[in-house]
Amino acid sequence: MNVKLEGLLPQKIAAPDFPPAASSRGSGRAKAGSFQEVLAGELGKEALKISAHAEKRLQERKITLSAADLEKISRAVDLAAAKGVRDSLIIYGDLALVASVKNRTVVTALNNEAAAGRVFTNIDGAIVIK
Repeated sequence: MNVKLEGLLPQKIAAPDFPPAASSRGSGRAKAGSFQEVLAGELGKEALKISAHAEKRLQERKITLSAADLEKISRAVDLAAAKGVRDSLIIYGDLALVASVKNRTVVTALNNEAAAGRVFTNIDGAIVIK
């Protein structure tokens, strides 16, 4: 089963507006390291991982996720992290994914049939992606 839902999550979250940096005698240069620190933080973002357990469940249920699907799920994890969520339930089409936001890892995956009637525990946030 291929899950292909286009354009469901907003693209990138806009960077916050920072106040103008102090210049040193009109040189127009920002504070040393500020841009480099932001850039390093963005480049250092860890990719979304799929745990061995989740991979096994995906294979058992014949679910394949495209690169675009993984990008959308990764953005959902980013949104959860921005809200301070540690463990999240992500509803993506007909899939239910439980993710460790802190570790950026999908820990289990269920389709509609397997998720029906289940109680999800040990999560502190949920994201619905249509």
